[in-house]
Formats: sequence, C-alpha cells, structure tokens
Amino acid sequence: MAAHAPCRFPHSAHFIRSSFIFLLQTSARPSVTLSSSRIRTTIRNMGSMTETKKANVLIVGSGGVGTMAAYALEKGGKASVTAVLRSNFSAVEKAGFSIDSIDHGMIHGWRPTKTLNAIPNMTKENTLPPYDYILVTTKNIPDIPPSIATLIAPAVTPAHTAIALLQNGLNIERPLSAAFPTNPIISGISFIGATEGPPGTIKHDDHDVLVVGAFHHNPGVEQQERADAAAELLVDMYDACEGVECMYRPDVLFWRWRKLLYNASYNSVATILGMDTSRMRASEHVVDGLVRPVMGEICEVARAAAGVRLDGGMVEGMILADTYEAFFKPSMLQGFEKGNFIEFENIVGEPLREAERVGVATPTLRVIYELLKGLQWKIKEAKGLVKVPLTRDEKPGFKYSGVGRPRDVTG
Repeated sequence: MAAHAPCRFPHSAHFIRSSFIFLLQTSARPSVTLSSSRIRTTIRNMGSMTETKKANVLIVGSGGVGTMAAYALEKGGKASVTAVLRSNFSAVEKAGFSIDSIDHGMIHGWRPTKTLNAIPNMTKENTLPPYDYILVTTKNIPDIPPSIATLIAPAVTPAHTAIALLQNGLNIERPLSAAFPTNPIISGISFIGATEGPPGTIKHDDHDVLVVGAFHHNPGVEQQERADAAAELLVDMYDACEGVECMYRPDVLFWRWRKLLYNASYNSVATILGMDTSRMRASEHVVDGLVRPVMGEICEVARAAAGVRLDGGMVEGMILADTYEAFFKPSMLQGFEKGNFIEFENIVGEPLREAERVGVATPTLRVIYELLKGLQWKIKEAKGLVKVPLTRDEKPGFKYSGVGRPRDVTG
C-alpha cells in the first residue's frame, strides 16, 4: 500500500476543497480541543465499549463517501465497521473494494470488518452487540421512500446508538429526532471528493476533511452534553487515521449553512442547465443572474432563521474558488445524468421553507426549487413511479381547468 500523501491541503481541481481552504483562512472559528473526560464518560455510557475496545459502527451507504469513512475508521484502529451495501454487495463480497486514494494510495481487495446487503434488525438478531454509532452517508431524498428514519430504525438501540448524518442539506435531523428522541444525533459536514465507478471501485481524488458537531434536538442539558460527547468521540475515532482531517466544531450549524451556499446554487443550477461550473462562469450571466442571487438569498435566510452570518466576501470567494480549468460537474448534476433521483428537498426546499417561516423573500430560490421539482417528476415518470394521464380527466382527484396545472378538487 502506498504511503499517504504528505500534504493535506494541496491545490485541488474541486470546489469543495478549495472553498474549504478559503474559509479556514478567513474564518475566526477555531476548532475545539476534545475533552478527554467527556470522551471517557461517553465510553462508559456505551456499555459495549471500553477505552481499549473498538466502537461498533454501522455505515449505511457504501458509495464513495461511505467507503472512505469506513476505511478511515478501520485504519484508525478505534472502530469495527459493518458496511451495508446495495448494488455493489456481490462485487465487494467477491473481490473487496479497490480504492485509488489521494490520502491512502492504491488499495486492492480491502474489506471492512463485516459487510451486509440489508439493514440488520437488532430486535430479531438479539445475539448481535448494539451499534454504538450509525453513520448515514446515503443521499437524503425525503420525497422518495423509505425515509432515513424508517431505513435505519431496525438497527437503532434506543438511548444507546449515536446517529451521525454525513449528508447535505438543512433540517435533516428533524425526522430522526422525532423517531429516536433518546439517541444522540450528530451532524457531519463532509468535504471530500470520492465516487464509485464500477461496483466496488472507488476513486478518491480530493482529501478527506470532516467537520463534526452535535444536533441539539433534546432540550435536556444532560442529553445535550451526551450528544456533544458522542460527537467528540466520533472525531477522536476518525482523526486517528493518518492522512485525514476530522475536527469537532460546536458551531457546526454555521458549516452546514456555509456548504449550503454552494449546494443550493452551483449544484442546483448546474443540474437544471446541464452545465459544468467553468461554463457557468464563462457565460457570466448564469453566475450573475442565478448563482450569486441564490447565494445572497441563502445568506439572508441563514441570518434571519438561524442567526448564522455568511458575509459577502464569503460569497465572492466561493464563486471564484473552483479552479476554472477543472470543468467540474457538481455531484447533483452527475447523479442526474445517471438517471438518479435529485437530492433537492433538504438543499433547496428546506431553506425556502425557512425563508417563508421568517418572512424573507427568496424569488430566485423559489424558481430553482420549482424547476428541480419538475426534473424530479420526470425521473419519477421514467422509473414508473408516476404516470401521465392519457386524457385530461383521467387522473383521479384532479380536474384539468385548461390553463396552468390541474386543479385539486378533492377538498
């Protein structure tokens, strides 16, 4: 196996890395030194762990991001990982993962401690030790069932399992908080370039940086402290792997909104127009008329709804941070071109709903949202989830008025 790359922050062709460097240079928010006493307390509360025994971790979503998270946790030596695989299960069972990693070199035939092709049911398989952590790295698409909460429910041990959401978007913790009120919910903001090509083949071409903090969904002080400690312990396990950068941030909401600046604008507009970021910048009007206005609206909503301040300098730095020569296609566009469902409700829909809640006008974001909903409907049609009526009155519960969209007459 090749040695890890000696420099964690080289020049990158990808936006995520370069913008992250920009923000580290301009942000006054220092990372926080982990509390060893709180970590020890959390270990004691998780009965299946000791300070010498590895954490029992389940990873749901073993594409590029999930596989690299599994590798980092296993290589760090403080976690034993069970990975839930889907379409790549047979390939990995046969030959393991093949990973070409900027941080870890060429790796062939790698496997986590255990691989499964379905979520384990802890109530039926009572001989299994409870999972200390469940890391969710799937796309978050709430308009396509099953929900994340429904998906992972069989593997969650109440009042024990910490659930870490390494996903994009806003308010992603709310369904989990409602479903698992006694479990710590952790926010993970991943800055990494990692994709799966053929099943079991991972291309990791932008360094692994993870920002972690707790979602404080439970008002009890003891529960909040437990969530913070669980987040710190996850950082301790992840950062034990040489070649990655994992940091604990109590202000993790700032970093979630900050990443939303890019995802709600460049990611969404690229998908709608079918353009890479270089062509979007070359056209000028796409950036000036769509990307920059969306970023400005996100800034206003973040300030009014969450007290998070994202300044104008951050917006301009983000617009220019991507290397022009990269001709980079954001992940939402890449998935759309493959016919995958679009992850837009938490990235565009939730900021829009927050704007409506606090009375902030977001006209550009509204148009972007409706266009993405239209594209999602086309994907649903292609996959047989919705059907175009053959006549104007065929669709049950709707009556076509002749102008605009069908009018709901169900009351």
